[in-house]
Amino acid sequence: MAPARRDAEFTEFVAARRTHLRRIAYAICGDWHQADDLLQIALTKLYRAWPRVRRDGREEAYARRIIVRANVDERRRPWRHERAGLDGHDAPVQAGLTVEDRSALVEALQALPMMQRKTVLLRHWLGLSVEETADELGIAAGTVKSHTSRALHALQSTLARHDI
Repeated sequence: MAPARRDAEFTEFVAARRTHLRRIAYAICGDWHQADDLLQIALTKLYRAWPRVRRDGREEAYARRIIVRANVDERRRPWRHERAGLDGHDAPVQAGLTVEDRSALVEALQALPMMQRKTVLLRHWLGLSVEETADELGIAAGTVKSHTSRALHALQSTLARHDI
């Protein structure tokens, strides 16, 4: 089958049946976001098998089967059973910044040179150590310290102008 023809037939099928298949996925899992994920998995696998499935005329049945099996596979994944945090051990969330303050902070971060921004984000947002940051960026620990120091100084002066 010619690639252009294959793509055209597949696109036509998806355009005609996507909403129906998404509803089937939702009926199976009960969550629209997960239904979208299941549909994407199904359409990807269907595209790979399209010439064979199209020849047999069982495109929709194949897609439904993939949705059901993908749902079973997703439920078996260990991270689906994990819960975030430890009951009674997580620190309470601090009061957040206002929208204006967050916007000013993002703008100040974007104004930093790339390496300074990376070191600040890795060190202070992700909480990596100097050594972990150096390893992640492929630079020396002293370079991480100097980039971080310069970045924090620039952020402090920029945010002070905004009274943050």
